[in-house]
Amino acid sequence: MKWSLSELHRYQNEPLHFESTFDLNASLTKLFPDTILGVEPVDVDGYVTYDDGDATISATVKTTLTVPSSRSLTPVQLPINFTFTEAYTDDRAHLARYEEDDVVFLLDDDNDTIDFDTALAENIVEQVPMRVLSADEEAGKPMPTGQGWSVIAEDDYAADKQKVDNVDPRLAKLKKLFPDQDDKK
Repeated sequence: MKWSLSELHRYQNEPLHFESTFDLNASLTKLFPDTILGVEPVDVDGYVTYDDGDATISATVKTTLTVPSSRSLTPVQLPINFTFTEAYTDDRAHLARYEEDDVVFLLDDDNDTIDFDTALAENIVEQVPMRVLSADEEAGKPMPTGQGWSVIAEDDYAADKQKVDNVDPRLAKLKKLFPDQDDKK
């Protein structure tokens, strides 16, 4: 879906309502293959308002993503349901109308077109959390291991590091023999 600001001018008295289902699976899995493994059809319900040369899109988005677990890379179903609001203007002077935390895009003078598909895709990717765990991992399944390696929890790592940092006072003088190797691991 694309709209130009000149098209949206006719919606200054009443907002443009849109309700649609988007298929973004191919584009999102191609653009973000390490982050998104699959996308179910995306249901969107939103409005576009036009006010004195600026357009504001407010949309509610519902879908289910398949993303890799941040621990074991196993596929995890991640339902998402969020709302986003973005403003678009082609006049730099209009930026002063908005608060610092508002999302406002300045359109080119040559191209005043709003590409909703791109905005939707970007907002979906922003919803993927940094830490995603499968149901087994959340239930306490042991961390993955392999031949000669294992994953440890951050708390266990901190405890092990503290043990290493606590040097026997009788051996502390040995540290002074190689001062250039301190804190190298």
